[in-house]
Parts: sequence; structure tokens; C-alpha cells
Amino acid sequence: MAERWTPESWRKKPALQMPDYPDKPALAEVERQLATFPPLVFAGEARNLMKALGRVAKGEAFLLQGGDCAESFAEHGANNIRDFFRVFLQMAVVLTYAGSLPVVKVGRIAGQFAKPRTSPTEKRNGVELPIYRGDIVNGTEFTPEARIPDPRRQLHAYRQSAATLNLLRAFAQGGYANLASVQQWMLSAIKDSPQARRYQELAERIYDALNFMQACGLDLESHPELRTTDFYTSHEALLLGYEQALTREDSTRPGSWYATSGHMVWIGAARVSRITPMSSTAAASKIRSASRPVRRRSRTICCA
Repeated sequence: MAERWTPESWRKKPALQMPDYPDKPALAEVERQLATFPPLVFAGEARNLMKALGRVAKGEAFLLQGGDCAESFAEHGANNIRDFFRVFLQMAVVLTYAGSLPVVKVGRIAGQFAKPRTSPTEKRNGVELPIYRGDIVNGTEFTPEARIPDPRRQLHAYRQSAATLNLLRAFAQGGYANLASVQQWMLSAIKDSPQARRYQELAERIYDALNFMQACGLDLESHPELRTTDFYTSHEALLLGYEQALTREDSTRPGSWYATSGHMVWIGAARVSRITPMSSTAAASKIRSASRPVRRRSRTICCA
């Protein structure tokens, strides 16, 4: 008989790419606090993404996923988030126009703070220290103090993810994604490039088409699909204690569990060793029964 899954089932499995926290009581306290915090995303949002990915699998839509290797605490700001979102809007509108298919937009943001590493340590000038594993774990400075894994960084990551999601939702639903603004999504850093001129030509064709529809009597404001967009977040499930703390049961569907740290999580190839099958890892155990989109990072349809 198969063992009954629980959010902590992963603790009985081999856990790869996990930092060694020297202060175990502090780690337990942080995970306890996180378990009392509100979810970052909601079950209904994850279900909507699952439906959208189903259309992608059928060839009825295109998946656009992209973002940074790892997010930074220091570079968090409204302008950076806005520019990230603008790039997504530009890419999505080009793909939609060229492929005549809707684009499912999934950003590697609001949770991608950890980094998988090939070695647990690094050496400089004869000094060996723990490897930098991302801002959610330790610091980039090559000092013994900075490289000690600090569980309190998970609280910072949670709060930054919440702030980022709040702004992304405002951009996606508050009018910034309005197709009538397609000409305003150009980033100033590339406005004089050949690619920018090609995008501007496409934007003008879309703008002319919208003006034509409006001249024919179509009220664009009554069509939310022209004014808003759906945007989802994703990250690699590297800190399983953090993921467990944010795994919640859907109150509207008892027995359905959702890892509410993001809309989509994945297991990277670095989480699997040559002697440990994917199905036997702690990461696989953690997310296999969560009712949400889950992906093993082996093939990416499109990555920005």
C-alpha cells in the first residue's frame, strides 16, 4: 500500500541541494512563522494556470516562461519589476501576433531566490567557504559570516515575493497591459536598435487595428481581454522547508493541497543524482501530491 502523502513526507526522502543550517532551532522557528503567513498565491489561480497549460499541451496556446537565474534582495524595486513585466508584454504580443495563438505568461519571479550549485563550497586564495546559494540562504560576500546559511532570510524572501506579486497583479489587471498602450512598452535601453524598430512597426499595426475596430463601433473598454492579462509566477523548489510552510489545503476543496509560494514550481536536474531516481527524492515527494502545475526542468518551450 502506498504511503499516505502529507506536506512533510519529503523529510523521509534524500534531500539534495539543501543548505546545512547550523542554527536548527532558528530554522524551525522561521518555518513555524511562515506557516502562519497568508498564501502568496491562491488555489484558483493555480487551477487557472493548469487549464492554460492544458491548452498549451494541445497546441492551442504558447507558453512563454522567463526570468533571472536568481532574484536579488538588493535589486528589488518598482522600476525593475515594471521593466521585467514590459519585456514579457512585448514578447507575448509579438508571439501572439505572429503565431495567432494566445500566450501563457509565466515569470521566473517572486520566489526565485535560491540557486542550485554543483559544489557545496568554493575556494579563493586557499580559503574555502560555503558556496553562495542565493539571497534566501546566505550572502554573496566571501566572508565566513556572510556565507553562513541564515534562515531569517526566508522571511525577507517571503515579504519581497508578496510585494512583487502585489505590483505584478496591479500591472496585469490595472490597465498597464492594455493593448492600446502597446507602443509604450518599449524599453529606453533598446529604443534605437533594429529590433526596436521592428517591434514599433508591429505595434503600429496593432494600434491601427484597434482604431479600426473602434471606428466600427466596437467598445474596447467592454472587452477585458484587451485591457488586462493573466500573469503567473514560478520558481525552482529548492528550500523544501519553505515550500512545506507555504503548502496549504484549499478550504473550498478539502483534500486538495497547493504549494502557495508560487503558481508553478519545478524540480531542476541538479536535484537528482546519478544514483537517486527522480521519484525517490525529497523534492519529488514534496510536490507530487500538490494540486498545482509542476515541471521538471528538462525542456523549456521559451525562456527569456
